[in-house]
Amino acid sequence: MRRISKLTRVAVGVASLGLVATACGGTSSESGGDNAERGDRGVAIAYDVGGKGDQSFNDAAYSGLTKAKDEFGYKTADIEPTEGETDADKEQRLASLAKQGYNPVIGVGYAYGPAMKAVAAKYPDTTFGIVDFVVEGKNVASLVFAEEQASYLAGVAAAKATKSNVVGFVGGVDIPLIHKFEAGYKQGVKDTDPKAKVLSQYLTQTAEEGGFASPDKGKAAAEGQIEKKADVVYAAAGLSGQGVIEAAAKAKVWAIGVDSDQYKQEALAKYKNSILTSALKDVGGAVYALAKSVHDDKPLNGTQTFDLKVDGVGLSESNPEYAKVPGLTDAVNKAKEGIIGGSIKVKTE
Repeated sequence: MRRISKLTRVAVGVASLGLVATACGGTSSESGGDNAERGDRGVAIAYDVGGKGDQSFNDAAYSGLTKAKDEFGYKTADIEPTEGETDADKEQRLASLAKQGYNPVIGVGYAYGPAMKAVAAKYPDTTFGIVDFVVEGKNVASLVFAEEQASYLAGVAAAKATKSNVVGFVGGVDIPLIHKFEAGYKQGVKDTDPKAKVLSQYLTQTAEEGGFASPDKGKAAAEGQIEKKADVVYAAAGLSGQGVIEAAAKAKVWAIGVDSDQYKQEALAKYKNSILTSALKDVGGAVYALAKSVHDDKPLNGTQTFDLKVDGVGLSESNPEYAKVPGLTDAVNKAKEGIIGGSIKVKTE
């Protein structure tokens, strides 16, 4: 039977780290500390679509790798995806990292599922991690999140901030994972203001079509929703979300970021005053937690769930304007208490 556990608060909170964002491709590795001098290896991550520099999902993972490197003196490696790659390409990438001695080896994103299952069985002495997907295996930790809970809070915020009573949702790819974001958001909006209208749009049907990596697609989708009177737009679309934020800033309406606190992202600084809040997902905390467990010789395995109870998801309050929206802070705090306490059951579909 697969072990289900909730990570403790010591494993989370990495979302507040400053993210080092670059848009370069290829592979990077860094050395440091006593472990590196002994020739030991540390944590390695293989990025999802969009790669490092997305100011969102992948950069959050990088923050966890950085914290593990600094704290444990690890060598680290982070590898970019390639355009049009296959499961076999992903399998080769993960196997190469395991052969080099990296431990743990983490695939960032559900797309690594088939490759992770195959490679983990071949390297039983290596701990593997996968973000946003469940893979069975004694040496695999599946790092999953209650995205619907953070999105519910984003929906509450949108309902409180809208003046037109129309808000928007832009999903990168039409898949079950992103359905969780949409479901939570819609429920949060409707529970807060039943009269509010939610416009939803998915950019592509598959990741290969660029739904998570096309800011131009995100911008066009947001512009269409804004034309239909949406004055708050929430994107769960990876790199494509930058286009949504740009469109919101241009139209002088609110954007809601995702995964990382996008108000604090240097690459989005010129748009930050339009980013009301972000639905946080502590991918960095998950990466760090797995790295720490291996460092402590107590490697995590099974399904590790990050939710509101352990601060694994949440809502940012960095923008000073957040506190100025009438009733917003109280409504979000009340919703958070309800979700944690069980009086609010958030849908995933």
